[in-house]
Amino acid sequence: MLKSLVSKILGSRNNKLIKLYTKEVQKINALESSYASLSDTELQNAFNELKILVQNGEASLQDVLHKSFAITREASKRTLGMRHFDVQLIGGMTLNDGRIAEMKTGEGKTLVATLAVCLNALCGRGVHIVTVNDYLANRDAKELEPLYNFLGFSVGIITNDLRDDNARLEAYRADIVYGTNNEFGFDYLRDNMKYDLSQKVQREHYFAIIDEVDSILIDEARTPLIISGPVNRTLEHYQIANSVAQKLKNEIDFTIDEKNRVILLTEEGIKNAESLFKVDNLYSIENATLSHHLDQALKANYLFIKDKDYVVQDNEVVIVDEFTGRLSEGRRFSEGLHQAIEAKEKVDIKEESQTLADITFQNYFRLYERLSGMTGTAQTEATEFLQIYNLEVVSIPTNVPVQRKDLNDLIYKSEREKFNAVINKITELHKKGQPVLVGTASIEKSEILHELLKKCRIPHTILNAKQHSKEAEIIKDAGVKGAVTIATNMAGRGVDIKITDEIRELGGLYIIGTERHESRRIDNQLRGRAGRQGDPGVSQFYLSLEDSLLRIFGSDKIKGIMERLGLKEGEHIESGLVTRSVESAQKKVENLHFESRKHLLEYDDVANEQRKAVYKLRNELLSEDFSLEERIKTNREITAQSLLYKAQILPGDDASNFDLSSLQAQLSEELGFKLESCENLSYDELLEKLITQMSQSYEEKMSKLESSQRSQIERIIYLQVLDSSWREHLYTMDNLKTGIGLRGYNQKDPLVEYKKESYNLFLEFIENLKTETTRMLHIIQLREQEEEVADKMLQDMQEELNEDLQTFEAQDSSSKPQKAKISRNDPCPCGSGKKYKLCHGKSGPKKGLLA
Repeated sequence: MLKSLVSKILGSRNNKLIKLYTKEVQKINALESSYASLSDTELQNAFNELKILVQNGEASLQDVLHKSFAITREASKRTLGMRHFDVQLIGGMTLNDGRIAEMKTGEGKTLVATLAVCLNALCGRGVHIVTVNDYLANRDAKELEPLYNFLGFSVGIITNDLRDDNARLEAYRADIVYGTNNEFGFDYLRDNMKYDLSQKVQREHYFAIIDEVDSILIDEARTPLIISGPVNRTLEHYQIANSVAQKLKNEIDFTIDEKNRVILLTEEGIKNAESLFKVDNLYSIENATLSHHLDQALKANYLFIKDKDYVVQDNEVVIVDEFTGRLSEGRRFSEGLHQAIEAKEKVDIKEESQTLADITFQNYFRLYERLSGMTGTAQTEATEFLQIYNLEVVSIPTNVPVQRKDLNDLIYKSEREKFNAVINKITELHKKGQPVLVGTASIEKSEILHELLKKCRIPHTILNAKQHSKEAEIIKDAGVKGAVTIATNMAGRGVDIKITDEIRELGGLYIIGTERHESRRIDNQLRGRAGRQGDPGVSQFYLSLEDSLLRIFGSDKIKGIMERLGLKEGEHIESGLVTRSVESAQKKVENLHFESRKHLLEYDDVANEQRKAVYKLRNELLSEDFSLEERIKTNREITAQSLLYKAQILPGDDASNFDLSSLQAQLSEELGFKLESCENLSYDELLEKLITQMSQSYEEKMSKLESSQRSQIERIIYLQVLDSSWREHLYTMDNLKTGIGLRGYNQKDPLVEYKKESYNLFLEFIENLKTETTRMLHIIQLREQEEEVADKMLQDMQEELNEDLQTFEAQDSSSKPQKAKISRNDPCPCGSGKKYKLCHGKSGPKKGLLA
């Protein structure tokens, strides 16, 4: 009842919005003839007038919307040969209003975006169009560039192969920028690791349109963007744990919960594991690493399947994206799982990694002042879009009614019977020349179909993660007469399959789904490959009781019906009840995934507040207008108090009880000097004397530099300590998050506990930042004081920091180890007198002077 009520409310709201937008369309259409009569130059001048009005604050975007849309449509007719339909104008207004435009496949979403893009680009603040892959970013930018250039806008493209920072900076300076979600997100993280404002590539986050918004904000939202560095752990533990895992037996030593993707050791399994590891207690503190490795090794061997979850390519384990079926090169499973799979597959094991910078897609895209999106499938996740992103979904009517027939699912007892039925259907369709697109849930299943079709000598094209570079070309030809194309999941998303009149006569493109995906949206996307712009088409799913979704989540009703009917070999059942049962199973999985994304966001929201504070401080430090003098003075006073506290010298204590020898030892170790004439002083006198001597010592050293040089050196040191401390804080936060779930066993809410603990850790991080910065500024040695030497020192510091930054690999959880430039036993270049390994060699991946 409640769902029905919500559906009615949303439907009513949708209809109301469409009516309002339709009235606006009439106003835009009324301007069409007047703009059509203008010459190119006159049309361009009319658009420039709008730009001047908006940028001078004389008109808002809403004030000029009708004229901007009408001019953009006329310009599109002249440059692209395409005129926006009325429903596309509705889509454009939906995007401009910060909503999600749900438009069926083939309705021209790419062209729809130009309306909102050109309107918002009038502000001169930059517009980002986010796509799911490099191919679409390149294709859309190049196809639409003539239109944008005609209206006076420049276009930039950000793709994975654009390595040079100067080229990226130039691309981001363009009025309109196309790129992928990963590239935008990683550029944001990298920008907040830079040591010079001029090296930052991104401008402000003003307006973004996300193409295939459900894929980016829903499917990929469970995986945060992480830039990471190595943590230098012993790699042989993975091989030992893998060997133990392979010797343990299912249902005896452990149980598998496929629904929740969890493996639990039994009492007998724990004893056997302890015997194999040769330890007394697997869960003691000293064996915590072994138990963690075993947990990941069990997952690697019994939950993660080769050619479904990952492939082995060139002696490397490469993740297969579960939603797109594409290879996710560069990504790695976190928390040692990737290494466990590498041990299982007997390939080179790479080091685990430590987080250097991270952000979720949810929090990255919420940085934008204005955000909108478009897709063919969003209504099933409308609640999540509204709750998490405050994005309302609007279903846009099609330009021509959909003619595709969506047939009921056919369900077979076994997978073998199902595939035989699929092959028979493909053979039947191929004989009459009707093109077929077959969707599979994994690479493994597409290879099975490939072999069966080869035996039947049916020519076909296979499109899976192993051929993703040719994806667009293959999918475009799927509508050719007699074509048989096998594709995994979302292969070819964003690419239209066009058909000829001859194919229309044959019934259009025939879609066969060989398995229901966990998400209804993915199934709808597959169906949507057929029936574009009123074309005929058919879609049908062939299922079996052995399919993962039905086996784990499916209703027992289906099994009961099949048993009562006494189905024979090769027979199937087909009914609305069965289809509804399948959809019910999908909803269960969708709810699980929603909870997973919500859980990730709740935890990242805690870190996000801290991240914003740190990045704000970084930007202040990078600004030449920001004065560090007062901050350094305050930090010096806090450090002096901290040094007295460490020496057990406290306010109110009798001076005769002060342990001055401990204080002098602290000062010698931390700051490299001793306090003069400090006997018989009260706490306040001692504190004042210490602050004064620290100040005098510092000023004596730094006064020999030019003011600008001194300011730059102070700034870089502060930034370096900030970054180093921030990474250590992130590492601690990662460890906290890993174990916080155990608090639930003590009747405590893990999220509440995480918020408390992380807040205390952040206060500790701030305190450490202040004292460590002061220490670094005091112990740095300026060996020569000539101006050119100081300049050279500054230049070396900057170059080394930049070089280190460039070696960080943007991945999900790991990067290659970096080579140290200084031997660990060499004296530390900071001048402390300690060995490098005991001083700045401890601070993580950076191996430079100020690490």
